[in-house]
Amino acid sequence: MKPWASRSLTARTTLLFALIACVVIGTLGAYFYQSVKTSMAARADLQLIGRVVHFRRLASDVYTVGELKDRPLLFESMLGAERDVLIFRKPGETPFIHVNPDHLPVPAELALSVPPNGAASVTAGILRTRRDNGVPVYWAAAVARSSEDGSVVEVIAAHPMDNEVRMLAAYRNRVVLATLVGMLAATALAFFAIRRGLRPVGGIAARAAEISPASLAVRLDEQGAPAELRSLVVAFNAMLDRLADGYERLTQFSADLAHEIRTPVGALIGQTQVTLSQLRQPEEYQEVLESNLEELNRLGHIAENILFLAQADHAGLVIERARVSLPGELGKIAEYFEGLADEREMKFEVEAEGVLTANPLLCRRAVNNLVVNAVRYGAPGSVVRLCGIERADGVAISVENHGEPIPAAQLDRLFDRFYRGDAARSRLTESSGLGLAIVKAIMVLHGGGVQASCPAPGRVRFVLHFPPPGGTAS
Repeated sequence: MKPWASRSLTARTTLLFALIACVVIGTLGAYFYQSVKTSMAARADLQLIGRVVHFRRLASDVYTVGELKDRPLLFESMLGAERDVLIFRKPGETPFIHVNPDHLPVPAELALSVPPNGAASVTAGILRTRRDNGVPVYWAAAVARSSEDGSVVEVIAAHPMDNEVRMLAAYRNRVVLATLVGMLAATALAFFAIRRGLRPVGGIAARAAEISPASLAVRLDEQGAPAELRSLVVAFNAMLDRLADGYERLTQFSADLAHEIRTPVGALIGQTQVTLSQLRQPEEYQEVLESNLEELNRLGHIAENILFLAQADHAGLVIERARVSLPGELGKIAEYFEGLADEREMKFEVEAEGVLTANPLLCRRAVNNLVVNAVRYGAPGSVVRLCGIERADGVAISVENHGEPIPAAQLDRLFDRFYRGDAARSRLTESSGLGLAIVKAIMVLHGGGVQASCPAPGRVRFVLHFPPPGGTAS
């Protein structure tokens, strides 16, 4: 069987609504039934007491005992067609008026007290008994002194609740029937109302079914969605925006990767085919192998960078951190790249103070990539400045060089994978377009950020923001 949570929302809601309707209607029916039952019992009490009081007054003030004995039919007619009981008797004697169609035994618990001479008659309370068939019988009694000779007369009256029981049974059946009919009617109405109310969900599902990799621009209608579903539609559209952006980036990444690999692979194939077209001297084979090795190293470097970026994208990747001296680290980097800078007649200036808490290898790799980028694209004979400063909100490391200004529209895209602002110059410098993307990935792993800017004409500055220990860069 399916679990409750996986069943149809319409069926679940309809069933719950039916149960609620059944409980509400049944509770109201039970309340009204109990109210009618209580009212009937109270009405029977009042009628029975009133009857006893009336007959006691007749026995004490209107008729003598002899006259009562001579008029038995009068009292039977007063009871009408009811199966009620009326007994007049003197204590210890046979009743002289005995109206008891069903021959109900007088209960012994119906105690009567004789009033003193000259005192008013006393009426007893209501006594409730049951017949063999379970029908309640209400009893009441009173005593009176005859005005003729002062003798005591007992007046006993009873009312079997046969009619009331039949009426209550019929009323109970109507309540049950009304509950069932009401529940069925409420269930049917709820089913159609809920299906109509959930119709927008079907429209949203149909619209969502149109979305595919070829139609990622399709969006759900936010304005036409019900208020309860609008937040879900907005969140779904936002998710589609992120997916479309990620899919576009992935498509571009795949195209750029194929283009990047195609160049060295094409060079390898071309050189190898030319070499194998005829017999050559060992020196020529060695030159070709050396050239192929350079291309293979380039492919290996691209593969290594792509693997690093894939690992850096993993949200659960944790890096180890250590304290790094800014003056010492930046000084080592400048010294390492002096040979590359000398080829372009460039020099380094290092200005640093403080300590950085970061992963030493990753930090060095990020700064190395910025330095290589500065030397590669900097103006010949210019100065590359390395600055590091420790502040309250973390550590900032900047690499600044003189070169052609970068358009503002390209600054944010410099850190995209395989992006190169000047493709012609990138080919000349053998750039793979992954260096700045790796810098950004390293900074994300540290919880920091990287920013590119042109603070002045002819100057390009890259700044790495490392958060303080245990914090996140703002």
